[in-house]
Amino acid sequence: MKIAEKTVVQMHYTLKSDEGAVIDSSEGREPLQYIQGMRMIVPGLEKAMVGHDVGDKFDVVVIPAEGYGEYDERMTQEVPLNVFQGVDKVEAGMAFYAQTPGGPMQIRIKSVGEKTAIIDANHELAGKNLNFAIEVVSVREATEEDLKPFEHHCCCGGHDGDHECECGGHGNKENCDGNGGCGCEHHAEHHGK
Repeated sequence: MKIAEKTVVQMHYTLKSDEGAVIDSSEGREPLQYIQGMRMIVPGLEKAMVGHDVGDKFDVVVIPAEGYGEYDERMTQEVPLNVFQGVDKVEAGMAFYAQTPGGPMQIRIKSVGEKTAIIDANHELAGKNLNFAIEVVSVREATEEDLKPFEHHCCCGGHDGDHECECGGHGNKENCDGNGGCGCEHHAEHHGK
């Protein structure tokens, strides 16, 4: 069976930098499993997987725009060291999670000065080519159970958390009930929930 939309794929991979350094690999571990078309892997790799079959071995170079994006200087910021409460010594390379309006975001310490630090919210692989060596281990059709976590929920919300429900009412991400309910007063009658 060839890899196509809504197939469950298991693959071994090795990810290298342009300089040939291994960044990540499934070697010695279970193969990585994902569902094609569900945006579980970077877009450039997902596109390259289409049409491959069990046993295929191939290389893929994913450019930044189809990987973790271009490096954006606007995602760096200087902050006072006292924002890192409970940390004895703040050092370059450390990673933290910051609460943002869009949810938790990983930040890394880019550099440390006497009283401030430069934080960087770019993904650590932003701006870099991703050089994959792939081996397809298995391909099968996704079951209903496989696809259940990807079903549409009516509580997707925008960046500000406010959301217009498909039925025209307004709900809010904070009111999400985990089953597609977003607090819209018409949600139940229009969606049968």
